Amino acid sequence: MYSRCLREYLPLTVPQNLVLKILQISSAQSLGGGERHLADLANGLASSGHEVHVALRPNSPLIDELKRVRRENITTLPLRNSLDAKSARSLSTLVKKNNIQIVHAHMARDYPLAAYAARRNPGSSLIITRHVLFRLNPLHRITLSKAARIIGVSEAVAAQLRADAIVPYDKIRVVLNGIDTARFASTRAGFDRTQFFANWKFPDEAMLIGTIGELTPLKGQVEFLQAASLVVKQYPTAYFVIAGIDHSRGNKHHARLKGLIEELKLTERVRLIGWLEDLAQLYCGLDVFVSASHTESFGLALAEAMASSTAVVSTETEGAVELIRPGETGVLVSIGDVDKLAEAILVLLKDRETRVRLGHAAQQTASARFDLERMIAETEEIYRTEVE
Repeated sequence: MYSRCLREYLPLTVPQNLVLKILQISSAQSLGGGERHLADLANGLASSGHEVHVALRPNSPLIDELKRVRRENITTLPLRNSLDAKSARSLSTLVKKNNIQIVHAHMARDYPLAAYAARRNPGSSLIITRHVLFRLNPLHRITLSKAARIIGVSEAVAAQLRADAIVPYDKIRVVLNGIDTARFASTRAGFDRTQFFANWKFPDEAMLIGTIGELTPLKGQVEFLQAASLVVKQYPTAYFVIAGIDHSRGNKHHARLKGLIEELKLTERVRLIGWLEDLAQLYCGLDVFVSASHTESFGLALAEAMASSTAVVSTETEGAVELIRPGETGVLVSIGDVDKLAEAILVLLKDRETRVRLGHAAQQTASARFDLERMIAETEEIYRTEVE
């Protein structure tokens, strides 16, 4: 699920001898955490005065998100798969034509194409960002043999990279994902809950519990609904929101959730809302944010909820245990434990003081650790190390 929360960067001027020529590559066809990372990074680097180029598939949803990248610097290529030789050659030509110094790829199927383009242009360095916890294919040992750096978006991702033993340990770096923490704090400061929910038909006394993410079994919306059915039995004013898009064929995940809502007799209690333009306000409108995911490499939605000062309950995914200090900045429960999930939600619904305390501490942690400018600066430093 993609949230349009990129800060309005102020254009900066970088001395010409410090300007980097960077190519970002992504064959993604939908917007997710990795794509948001690329958009935020590219926009931030461009706003800092660097020459940023981006290679995408035609009709990529990322095109509209690259607000600060010059349109003439956005190239569309088929990028069909890791064996797309024609696209690899086109990338190589693009790198040579623009004297690109940094070739940065974000998806596994793009790694071989990016590696080819960098190998064909000795003046460029290959940077890879790994956004997921899935194991690398052993064939990537060859593809990534010349990579300058492999960046993990969390310590958990870096640990998996080390376990894969595909690339040398000394090439692996961690740059925690970043979010526009100032934007979320600003939204909270000016938020009007009554106005935002005016057309949602919630009772005035409603307590709202929500989850945000792509509609897929791995995000745990089924467990979220099962927990909701337990919560309403003890807390009659509890209402639930599921925000997310289903990218499956035939929208089968959406259909399954809709059927489960009816089966659990939650039709009047759950809003399955799909896409929402401004998620920052939804985070602020929730009394409790829940992540019931089975796995998370980082957990951008969790970080956004924390930055919004909203109390969070999460399953103990790899990413969540890095973001949350149990009892201090949120609540953690075992993955798949519906009873414990419902219990944690109920505790927070019944205790406003704890909700406020956790939300405030979470916001401070998010500002200190997950700020977008920090992510951009750390990535830029990795680039400079390879260029200098």
